[in-house]
Amino acid sequence: MENYELKFYANEEKLANKPFLRQPFEDKWEVYTWAEVGQMARKLATGLKSLGLRDKAHIGIVSKNCREWIIADIAIMMAGYVSVPFYPTLTGEQISEVLEIGDVNAIFVGKIEVWDDMKKGIPEDMPMIRFPHYKDNAKIQRGHDWHEFLNAHEPMQGRPSPDLDDIWTIVFTSGTTGTPKGVVHTYRTVDSTSVIMEHQNTLEVSLEGDNHFFSYLPLNHIAERVVVETSALSYGGDISFTQDLAHFAQNLKDTRPTLFFAVPRIWTKFQMGVLSKMPQKKLNMMLKIPFVSGMVKKKLLAGLGLDRARATLTGAAPMSEAQKDWYRSIGLYIFEGYGMTENCAISTTLSGKDIKPGSVGQARYGSEIKIDPETNEILFKAPWNMIGYYKSPEKTAETLKDGWLHTGDEGRLDEDGYLYITGRVKDTFKTSKGKFIVPAPIEWEFGHNSDIEQICIVGLGCPQPMALIVPSEMGAAKPKAELKASLEKTLKEVNTKMPNYRKVSTIVITKDVWGVENGLLTPTLKVKRNVMNKRYQDLFMGWHEDAESVVFE
Repeated sequence: MENYELKFYANEEKLANKPFLRQPFEDKWEVYTWAEVGQMARKLATGLKSLGLRDKAHIGIVSKNCREWIIADIAIMMAGYVSVPFYPTLTGEQISEVLEIGDVNAIFVGKIEVWDDMKKGIPEDMPMIRFPHYKDNAKIQRGHDWHEFLNAHEPMQGRPSPDLDDIWTIVFTSGTTGTPKGVVHTYRTVDSTSVIMEHQNTLEVSLEGDNHFFSYLPLNHIAERVVVETSALSYGGDISFTQDLAHFAQNLKDTRPTLFFAVPRIWTKFQMGVLSKMPQKKLNMMLKIPFVSGMVKKKLLAGLGLDRARATLTGAAPMSEAQKDWYRSIGLYIFEGYGMTENCAISTTLSGKDIKPGSVGQARYGSEIKIDPETNEILFKAPWNMIGYYKSPEKTAETLKDGWLHTGDEGRLDEDGYLYITGRVKDTFKTSKGKFIVPAPIEWEFGHNSDIEQICIVGLGCPQPMALIVPSEMGAAKPKAELKASLEKTLKEVNTKMPNYRKVSTIVITKDVWGVENGLLTPTLKVKRNVMNKRYQDLFMGWHEDAESVVFE
């Protein structure tokens, strides 16, 4: 066995009195230093050991992002246990399922709103530690109180370290379909990602600790865990959190992160916010004036809180070329990353200055990509691939073959090794004319219309595909006739590029906004296409046969 020393220990000493975790409370920020976090994590680790759990026990964490989440995770590693984090929006039935699949022995419960339902799925006899109460979140009475539990134990001494091949974490996929799968990563898989930083460092993380991270995307998702938490633990810096959605914009401005990671929907909201204050025509005019242009860009970036960002990143879903162009115009070059839970969210990256419309970039240092010649499926090989799905050898064997991860995405590689995702293997559907439709490339064609916030191409069993959309705030604010005209114009433009069988017959503006709460989006804000199909299937033909090309549900 090969021993692995946690990267945290070096920074606990080197950066002892430097800020590490920053938690906002209204207009005040409470700051914990690296040394303070170390002492709390060490007390917590001793406390976990006192619970009489099995060797290498599995410890759950269910909470929105906050300072205690990171401290709990460090303590789990120090104590030699395995972290099993969950989305803080799970129902009682959902958490019961993953607790059982994941063989969870104890759990941290924190900043959540749905405790009344969730608690039904957590066994009464399961050891539980509750984080301090956060305003506007559920009050939890069960389990050990955070502060009392810490203060009851002495700090763990030394540098307790796992073996390199010990399990670091089991991450349950958010899943657009079926039963959640527990992705198993070891310390070896996550540590192997450091080779990228040493040879490429496209995200411009300072190896000397001059980093400011802003953590708001779910920490139980592998991308936030690797990009933010692991980067901070390995290379130093501070992590700031957000109080809640209402304070998000101000918290971001206060933080001014050096690295900012957001899914496309967040970038869309930022763009809409700018355009609601400065219409596109006015912005275009001001950006053409040399002296004024620089001032406008600085003001816009400062207004967003991104004026000292060395790198900005998007992932989880494709970002349209039109949106990338818009951000380039104001001086922000957004990296696009492609990856999945099964490979630490690291497959390819595309620089914001690299103009390759439709591409998600080239393979990262130390990895390989190839396309299955029969199915066009993207296959990926790297030392940071998962070791498998927890207690699921059949699914593991289907996904990992000869070291190659079968991603489930279809794609192609150009002569320079740039990857283009052409769709999702399971998303493809057949029209009543017997033609196969790959939704994603059609959806991307609508990306330049700022009146559209969300889009989903559907139409299983119909003669032609259709587009379900949710308008952006800007689109929804327009009179219906104006919004309809805007969408009709875009539809006509898109259809001129399409072969007949791929032409979209109808745009349907749905009544409901699609969200995690109503089950139409995954917690990482991907559309659950199978749920959309089930929900609207009976209405497809009526919409298709409507004389209007744009209809309101």
